[in-house]
Amino acid sequence: RSNPPDTAVPALEADRWYLFVLLLFVPLQFGMTLQASWIVAREPAGPLGLLGWAGLVLTVGGMNGIAINTAHELGHKHAAWERWLARIVLAPVAYGHFFVEHNRGHHRRVATPEDPASARLGESFWAFLPRTLLGGLRSAWALEADRLSHQGRPAWHWRNECLRAWSLTVLLYGGLVAGLGWGVLPFLLLQAAYGASLLEVVNYIEHYGLLRQPGERCAPEHSWNSNHPVSNVFLYHLQRHSDHHAHPARRYQALRHFDNAPQLPAGYAGLLLVACVPPLWFGLMDRRVLAHYGGDLARANVQPSMREVLQRRWPSVQKP
Repeated sequence: RSNPPDTAVPALEADRWYLFVLLLFVPLQFGMTLQASWIVAREPAGPLGLLGWAGLVLTVGGMNGIAINTAHELGHKHAAWERWLARIVLAPVAYGHFFVEHNRGHHRRVATPEDPASARLGESFWAFLPRTLLGGLRSAWALEADRLSHQGRPAWHWRNECLRAWSLTVLLYGGLVAGLGWGVLPFLLLQAAYGASLLEVVNYIEHYGLLRQPGERCAPEHSWNSNHPVSNVFLYHLQRHSDHHAHPARRYQALRHFDNAPQLPAGYAGLLLVACVPPLWFGLMDRRVLAHYGGDLARANVQPSMREVLQRRWPSVQKP
């Protein structure tokens, strides 16, 4: 839970053991996806009936949801092979455009109203989910279309990173359907939807209500942080999120926790379900957002439709 001393960071980042741990997840991810697809194809209702089928969706979708975080770690690195592996890891969850939108969209617009991956104060997860799914997709496509236009190429070009990433999903799903039959496709789509939703719950938590002013550099106060060991171990220190935004290419084992950053009341593992129940989430987090800004609602990233409601609800705020 402690931060590495600055003098130890270069050696820590060069330690290949942590990269091995990261890469070990990839065969586990693909092995589970392939095995579960075979089970579904062999017995469409699942070995335990409908309940077992649903369990496979949640288990594999959860595994592939965590895999998005593996891809997130790989996709920020400078080595071409790591960035390509990130695209491959995103294929089972059909979320290849994340590679484009997160690196070039979210990191540029984080904690602003324009960022589809930054949740607003008073915005429920269920309102955030379609906004971030559609907004992230549109943003990724626009970023690639703009990049290609500067090269004199159309958006529908084989160099489009979104198309290349999605083609990996088409190849994977197409191969499984060809080998196992069409009955496996609903399973693949449902587990992908569940896996993507897990990522977006985490996105919802990470910047909820926090606002960065125009022209202001991203700083520790623009991300919610936590230093709980369970989430640190399973999510590659993702909840040391302020340091990640300050140093996107820094390897997970060297990320630091900032005590002066806004602190979550629990780790991601303890907040995932709470975030899905709006009354519980608002009761837990809205006071913390307002306290962080000294009760000044104008300094928070507020859901426009909820501004008057929040002004009536929080005329004055004390620290939690």
